[in-house]
Amino acid sequence: MSRTERSQQPVSGWAVGGITFAATMLVIIGIFHMITGLAAIINDEFFIRVRGYTFDLDTTAWGWIHLVLGILLLVVAFGLYSRATWAGVSALFLVVLSAVDNFFFIPYYPWWSLLLIGLDIWVIWALTRPGAIRT
Repeated sequence: MSRTERSQQPVSGWAVGGITFAATMLVIIGIFHMITGLAAIINDEFFIRVRGYTFDLDTTAWGWIHLVLGILLLVVAFGLYSRATWAGVSALFLVVLSAVDNFFFIPYYPWWSLLLIGLDIWVIWALTRPGAIRT
């Protein structure tokens, strides 16, 4: 089947619903990252520092990482709403990065990080369904 034949086939309602779900979840995850980032930037003492943690980053640095990642996730989410292929690929990359970022952030805020990792996995599932991202 050629590329033009594939692009002319109708997209299933499930795939469109999955993309809309993923985009909406990315907006929520992006806002959560921005809230976490701003909390760490504004009040450096908000998160408790764990002694002896291998990845001992300053909480302000974590804040900037979360804030930038949150903004990027919002941009990609709005790209997904427009069904742009670049947004689907970028969303997969950023949501994996978000999960890894939250894994390293577990000692600072465990339940919040685990919640975001779960949401990230849910978005990965929605984006990798057949027909979700069309090339």
